[in-house]
Amino acid sequence: MKTFRIALLPGDGIGPEVMREGVKVLGVVEQRFEQVRFELEEFSAGAGEYLRSGDPLPAATLDRLRDFDAILLGAMGLPEVRRPSGTEIAPQLDLREQLELYAGHRPVRLYHAQDTPLKGYRAGEIDFVIVRESTEGLFWSRKRDVAADALEVTDTMRISRAASERLFRYAFALARKRRRRLTLVDKANVLPSMAFFRKIFDEMARQFPEVETERIYVDAASLYLIRRPHTFDVIVTENIFGDILSDLAAALVGGMGMAPSGDIGCRHAVFQPAHGSAPDIAGQGKANPTAMVLSVAMMLEWLAHPETVVGAERIRAAVERCFRDPANRTPDLGGRLATWELGDILANEVARAA
Repeated sequence: MKTFRIALLPGDGIGPEVMREGVKVLGVVEQRFEQVRFELEEFSAGAGEYLRSGDPLPAATLDRLRDFDAILLGAMGLPEVRRPSGTEIAPQLDLREQLELYAGHRPVRLYHAQDTPLKGYRAGEIDFVIVRESTEGLFWSRKRDVAADALEVTDTMRISRAASERLFRYAFALARKRRRRLTLVDKANVLPSMAFFRKIFDEMARQFPEVETERIYVDAASLYLIRRPHTFDVIVTENIFGDILSDLAAALVGGMGMAPSGDIGCRHAVFQPAHGSAPDIAGQGKANPTAMVLSVAMMLEWLAHPETVVGAERIRAAVERCFRDPANRTPDLGGRLATWELGDILANEVARAA
């Protein structure tokens, strides 16, 4: 019997609501396992913890998290809770940097034609992954203090060879498992850091001749994601470009409630819905739990036990079946289901798949 220890960080706003549904589905999957069990432990982190203790991710909590097999995160941050610099509380970024979670893995898949604003696309015809470097880029200087009387503020984009090589290695390996097509998104025509980024990509591409590659500037990429999203398989890019394009891509398949993500490192990984804490709907049962449930599937696949891999497949199949019915929608998708009602439907579909 293998026991995986999973840390839960429900966080702020709708985070605890979607976390409950993710844990519900995980429990249903676990019931079908013979060789795997999960030991769950919850920790406080986020804007609420910052208001309580002055630290959104206490050092003692971070030390404990290093001992777990994986981390599930709900959502963190509140618009009105900010650091003295004026930036929001974002311990999820601290986790990425402290645990070296360099690959932000963001799947994008359309489950029903009614959920996309684009014409003519059917379920499964939009299906790609954005891989975002998550430890440097333009986020590199995010914690720098700014004087109250400053007349100028400069942010630095850091692109290192080591971080770029490990990112590209991850992206090429992923593309090789999928449809063997990898797109680099950069701004190499203007920024020297991006020209350096592309140079490293080109070097790495020679090691993966079986993967077809293309290179697109980020402004053009935003256009092509609208005009021809079906042509993309894996997209790899810098931190802030990936941050922006991930939200655009989510809009193509129904919005942030349909956008799971994983932040992957060599030893640790955090899985979370890509949406924010949405305090305007917190506690109202309006949140879409699908991104959280799909993030649980990503976690199960990453744990790489034969049973957890099967569990991930069952969750994804359950989501596919659930969204064939146009009635199975929360308000963000034009439906009337409450968060827990859609969670129940997904859990029941997982149980039926076993």
